[in-house]
Amino acid sequence: MAISIQFPDGQKKEFSNGITALEVAQSLGGKIAKTAIAARLNGNLVDISTPIESDAAIELVPLNSEDGLDIYRHTAAHLMAHAVKDLYGDDVQVTIGPSIENGFYYDFFSEKHTFTPDEFETIEKRMTELAAADLPIHREVLDREEAIRMFREMGEAFKVELIEDLPDQQVSIYRQDNFADLCRGPHLPSTKLLKAFKLTSVAGAYWRGDEKKAMLQRIYATAFLDKKELKAYLQKLEEARKRDHRKLGKELDLFSFSEEAGAGLAIWHPKGALLRTLLEDFERREHLKRGYDIVVGPQILRTDLWQTSGHYNNYRENMYFTEVDGQGYGIKPMNCLAHMLIYKSKLRSYRDLPLRFFELGTVHRHEKSGVLHGLLRVREFTQDDAHLFCTPEQLNDEITGVIKFVQDVMGIFGFDFELEISTRPEKSIGTDEDWERATEALMAALRGTGLPFDINEGDGAFYGPKIDVKLKDALDRRWQCATIQCDFTLPERFDLTYVGKDGGKHRPVMLHRVILGAIERFVGVLIEHFEGKFPLWLSPVQAVVLNVTDNQQEYAEKVFLQLRDGGIRVKKDLRNEKLSFKIREAQQEKVPYMLIIGDQEMAEGTVTPRFRTGKNLDAMTPEEFAKLVGEECAKYK
Repeated sequence: MAISIQFPDGQKKEFSNGITALEVAQSLGGKIAKTAIAARLNGNLVDISTPIESDAAIELVPLNSEDGLDIYRHTAAHLMAHAVKDLYGDDVQVTIGPSIENGFYYDFFSEKHTFTPDEFETIEKRMTELAAADLPIHREVLDREEAIRMFREMGEAFKVELIEDLPDQQVSIYRQDNFADLCRGPHLPSTKLLKAFKLTSVAGAYWRGDEKKAMLQRIYATAFLDKKELKAYLQKLEEARKRDHRKLGKELDLFSFSEEAGAGLAIWHPKGALLRTLLEDFERREHLKRGYDIVVGPQILRTDLWQTSGHYNNYRENMYFTEVDGQGYGIKPMNCLAHMLIYKSKLRSYRDLPLRFFELGTVHRHEKSGVLHGLLRVREFTQDDAHLFCTPEQLNDEITGVIKFVQDVMGIFGFDFELEISTRPEKSIGTDEDWERATEALMAALRGTGLPFDINEGDGAFYGPKIDVKLKDALDRRWQCATIQCDFTLPERFDLTYVGKDGGKHRPVMLHRVILGAIERFVGVLIEHFEGKFPLWLSPVQAVVLNVTDNQQEYAEKVFLQLRDGGIRVKKDLRNEKLSFKIREAQQEKVPYMLIIGDQEMAEGTVTPRFRTGKNLDAMTPEEFAKLVGEECAKYK
């Protein structure tokens, strides 16, 4: 019996019932016949060996596509697990191994063995041998109980637990030689297609992300279609290691973390605190220019307020709670509640709107210890948080204004960015109608700007959809920082109103937004983006005065004081050391300017500025240097 298969261009062809996706590809000939490694049947990804037994729409997936690369990396994860089992046998149990951006990982459990990077070469060698063996990879469907019995006999307790928690009566496994793994697939048809991979690091991870469950060992790896791409990526990784904000933060003496203080709590040293202050002052200026009012809310608010807002039921696992005089309080994880209380503090008219309340608000969130990562993921952080209250008619202009604000600020820091709209998650509050209105408002504003955007299904805040801004740094990595959330729900819950033109009460719309996001996270991103070489206006130390010999010490001290009193962030290094040594130290500290003072400069009342790149400027007076710095920094004020 013939079946009809429709292709992406709308063309239909008839084939015999039971033909595989691979045979369909081969019938087409050309490049796709050689590169197809999977297919989408009626929108679902399947193995290339899948038989087609009814009319269907097909899209063949080539290896060099986004889906193809994801399948390639997921298959590489199985290859790594196969190699580990071959090498360590029953000493190691396998758990899960997904593909991730630029690679994959696999989590292993062992009470007997601890993996170290020294073993990576051995594991990679075995992976290469298995890949070269051209092992066919095939899918089997087993009854649930049969699969449980099989993995139990194999001693794979974690696989047994996964199957027991599945509602399905049948499960799929993938086999390659003597290795079998529970998996939905799809996978490559053979191991021989795996050409270029590299193990990169090992870390701890809790089973199913639960701190109360077993600690696993997660081996991270990267994989690309050829060795040239892999080499380029590994070079980028090496550059990323050099730029790691934790490493540079220590070298530049910006911040630290201490177990005595507690995990996820940054301690800012003088230069780091000054860097923060410069960023925060910049933020205040930019917000005041755009019609925002600066406000400050309390660090703790009564628990019943968090119940009204929905945070208690939807977010409390991320919150800290305490009790004062027998009354429960929640330490704020967000700043919106106090801003709504300010709005409610008096009667509002449509003539007052829009209102834009801005706060550099410090918040606390109970992040799991396993996800804490330097400044990028902490438990205490400060947001450049604002809440905009407007009429429905003003909503588009307000969203567009925030997008323009993001564009202006990211341009100053040299970031390109991508946009996506995150829609309603499963755990949420509010009516379908309000969610639809809010989502459409965000989409309409983005369409009006002409900026491209993607849809990220189910990743909105619990009270509303959001536009997420993903920055692209100097290494082309993506960082989530700015966000714009549209909220019809909390104004309803807190009974926020304004008097309209008709004299009646109306409900305002509320926008939650940040521009930089968490100051801590943004500083971490900036450190890595600039490799610690901050632009002059943002550098905690803009210049260091260096004398050649002790003969110039008195004049150098005078120059230092003159520049400091003139508002330049200047340090001095008047030690009796070789000038080359002092220059090298200043370069390591990534100070923008070194001001060299020798006998000639002292005689002429000048300094010779040397940029951190090694470029020397002509000698100039301290006043001329101060003017140069002032003119450069004025661009950002």
